[in-house]
Amino acid sequence: MRATVAAKAGGPEVLEYREVPVPRPGPGQVLVRVAAVGVNFIDTYLRSGVYPRSFPTILGSEGAGTVEELGEGVSQVAVGDRVAWADGNTGAYAEFDVVAADRLVAVPERVELETAAAAMLQGMTAHYLINSTWPLKAGETALIHAAAGGMGQALTQLAKAKGARVIGTTSSAEKERIARAAGADEVIRYTEVDDLAAEVRRLTDGKGVDVVYDGVGASTFDASLASLRKRGLLALYGGASGQVPPVDPQRLNRAGSVFLTRPTLTDYVETREDLAWRSSEILAAVAAGDLAVNIGARFPLSQAADAHTALSGRATTGKVLLLP
Repeated sequence: MRATVAAKAGGPEVLEYREVPVPRPGPGQVLVRVAAVGVNFIDTYLRSGVYPRSFPTILGSEGAGTVEELGEGVSQVAVGDRVAWADGNTGAYAEFDVVAADRLVAVPERVELETAAAAMLQGMTAHYLINSTWPLKAGETALIHAAAGGMGQALTQLAKAKGARVIGTTSSAEKERIARAAGADEVIRYTEVDDLAAEVRRLTDGKGVDVVYDGVGASTFDASLASLRKRGLLALYGGASGQVPPVDPQRLNRAGSVFLTRPTLTDYVETREDLAWRSSEILAAVAAGDLAVNIGARFPLSQAADAHTALSGRATTGKVLLLP
């Protein structure tokens, strides 16, 4: 089969499209013919060495496809089933991937496989942030960074479904249009303001927001912290602009006894029950038309390096997919 392999830690140039053996499913595992792969910032962290791992390696922890072969003891799925996953393991940047059977979820008939691949990681991340990390309530206000991105659009739609007010940040008029189309009540173009937190406080009559959902990281962290109301929460779920340096806990005190968490999806779908809950609600919402999934760019698997460059350069809106 053909796969894109990270030969060593480094920039997008370390990604090589090459022929590798087709993996074989072991006990409790399934071989899936991959139809589409979701590209995520965690892929760039793994490729660059921010998250240590052994090389060479095949990246990609999110995808959708059809079951090709069952390993010993697998009864949850059958050959030919349409499935999706975002399991925290890697190997999806390939024509075939081996996935643990208990990490697979069924794709509803009304959901295309590309859409399922685009919805899994970002959809379930938005689900846990909105429902578990800070259970957002009607009347509360959330600040959502990168509101025109795939994560930002998912968060905005789920927040509005809860009856919350959304203040989004974007970098351009076109991205503002996308954020507003997703439901953002207010949009701040951070490239056009001198003090982002001051603008947030102006929009909240000086109070600040109840929660900040921040996947940008280094370049937004200070403004995120300064935008919170007393006892509010900063959910730092990613670092698209780089990792945040160590933080003095006294800053949380001075900001108004605020809370800071650095969550990850793996911990919120650790059990089969949590995985089934989050994935079923997200895919059902997609199937019903209640959650729009915007696929912003599709790249052939052979052009994974270009996909990483576009994602890291924030040149995309919506979800980025690789197509074997």
